[in-house]
Amino acid sequence: MPSFDTVLETDMVKVKNAVENTSKEIGTRFDFKGTAASIELKDKDITLVGDSDFQIDQINDVLRNKLTKAGVDIRFLDVGKIEKIGGDKVKQVTKVRDGIETEQAKKIQQLIKGSKMKVQAAIQEGKVRVTGAKRDDLQAAMALIRADMKDLPLSFDNFRD
Repeated sequence: MPSFDTVLETDMVKVKNAVENTSKEIGTRFDFKGTAASIELKDKDITLVGDSDFQIDQINDVLRNKLTKAGVDIRFLDVGKIEKIGGDKVKQVTKVRDGIETEQAKKIQQLIKGSKMKVQAAIQEGKVRVTGAKRDDLQAAMALIRADMKDLPLSFDNFRD
């Protein structure tokens, strides 16, 4: 029976390179000289530290440019709030999304069920497996998911016939 997996996964190597390039640019830019501006990647969390909200926005802008140049969709980023960390410093933690959250997976599943297509969707640890009798039905399901879930950079893996 033909099937495919709907997944949400990013290339962490590209993200790591973008963070390192951003860190280098922060070190060389004139407007960041002598400030606490820094960026760090731990697991799937990117921590931005700066002297002000404006500086955090500047670092964020540089990071987004580097990610875009590396071919990483910025919809993978889940930007947190800017918070004070003592003195005159602020920080912002940005999470890199990996895996479809249960709520979003249920939304995809309901979308497929509501479409009355002859396919079934099953949630499996961070991905949604869609199975159907015909390849055409699966391709229609892919188009439906792409059209409805524009806020997520979904991709489709393991297309089996």
